[in-house]
Order: sequence, then structure tokens, then C-alpha cells
Amino acid sequence: MQRKVNRFALLLVCFLMAFAASACSQNTAPATADSNEVAEVAFDLSAYENSDFLITPQDLQGLLGSEDLVLLDCNKPDIYADEHIPGAIGIGLHAFSDKVGKPGDPGWGTIKKKEDLIPVLESLGIDNEKTVVFYSDVFRGPGADGRAVWQLKLAGMDNVKILVGGLSYWKELGYDVTKDESAAPIPTTGVELKDYDQSYMATKDSIFENLGDQVVIDVRTEGEFKGSQKAGEPRGGHIAGAEYMLWTSLLNENGTPKNPEEIKTMMAALNVTPETDFTVY
Repeated sequence: MQRKVNRFALLLVCFLMAFAASACSQNTAPATADSNEVAEVAFDLSAYENSDFLITPQDLQGLLGSEDLVLLDCNKPDIYADEHIPGAIGIGLHAFSDKVGKPGDPGWGTIKKKEDLIPVLESLGIDNEKTVVFYSDVFRGPGADGRAVWQLKLAGMDNVKILVGGLSYWKELGYDVTKDESAAPIPTTGVELKDYDQSYMATKDSIFENLGDQVVIDVRTEGEFKGSQKAGEPRGGHIAGAEYMLWTSLLNENGTPKNPEEIKTMMAALNVTPETDFTVY
């Protein structure tokens, strides 16, 4: 199954990379701990194929404080200021994207050119060896952690990960959060990126040329799908013929992903099978 993205890569994309072609096994989130305890049972990733880009809260907890960890919070700045995982650096929603002009302008929101992205990564302490973990509160934002991981995967980095369940699941399990914003990145040098893998992306021209021949899925809010421009869209509405599925519908109430069979059933309702070439935006 190929998964392409037009401008906005949400957590949906990364979930589908791991789950849509997975085996017919069931997975449920572990039982939560009592309010004064931390859960010892980690979320079971074995049900999902290609899940190397995911990290459980338990595994992340074991890495906190390590020099080999770069932890990045992709929430909006006000959410980061309110609460975040200790040691996390707040990078917001579009840390690796060009934002020249306004939404809708040519190139706005697309990944930075490789020569411009490298110094951004190095300023955050990212290299090709450390474990780089991104997270967000997926119910209070657009899933920018998924976007960041998608962008760096596109650039050939295989040491980037998304925290399973994001901040909401982290808190449910009883792990600490803080308001302390003193954590600062330790800049590095020598990060290497590959030429961007074009199979990870779709352009407006390719979408237009394949209208009616390829499944296109709009994963924004229903209001945006129906024409709202509250999120800054230069035009209201959706791509002609696009299917609609809110991206968070792939998640359980605590932010963890639904099991593979549930996801495949949901995608089948949109005429997507593990062999289907489709695009989300």
C-alpha cells in the first residue's frame, strides 16, 4: 500500500504506514494504573507491522535524562507552557516546514529544502544516532508529531519515533508532567539527510491528474470538509471526489491507536485496501 500526503501529514499517515497492512491480530491498550501508580504493562506493538517508528511511554520513561535522547513537544506553545514531559523541548506545529507568506501560497507548509533543514535539526541536537522522540496532545492539536516524523522519514532518518498515545496516554499512565521550560537543546553537527523520497508525497498536479482514479481522503474536521476556513484555508471546501474521515477516528479515547483489524475495516469503508494507492490531506 502506498500512502502519499498533500501538504498536511497528520498522525494518520504514520499510523497507516504501520497498521493498514498488518496481520490479523487484536490489540488493546493495557489496563491503566491506579491514580497513585504507574502502569507496568507496555502497549503491545507486536500486532502492528512496521512499528519501528513508535515508542511506548514505558520505554520513553526509561530514556528520560539520557544524553542519547532528544525529546520534542509538538503542541502549540500555550499547551507546552501549561504541561509537558520533563526534559521536552517545545517546537510547535511547523518546525520543519517553510512558512513564507500565508497558507495557500506556493510552497507554504512544505518541508524545508534539505540545506535549510539540516541547521534546524542540528540546532535541536538531532543527529543520525540519538533516539529522537516526538509527541503531542493529539486531542488538542493537529497531530504535528506525526507530521514531523513523516518529514524526517522522508529525509531518510530512521531514528525518529512517535510516542504511543501522546501526552494524553502518558498522563493516563501516571507519568510526570511539568511546567518547567528550562530544558534547552544541546546543538550538534554532522547530521546527514538523504534526498527526499518523492514516493512519500503527492503534489496538487498529481492529484488533479488522477482525480477519479485514486482514492483521496480528507482528514480535517467535518466543518473544514464542508467549507469552513477557520483554520486559514484560502478557499473553503474539499478536493472534488474526496472521501471524508476525521484523522482522530483511528484512535481510542486515550489516544492510543485502534487495533489493525478495526483500522482496516474503517479504510475498507473508504474503498482502501492494503493494495490501494491513496492520498490523505
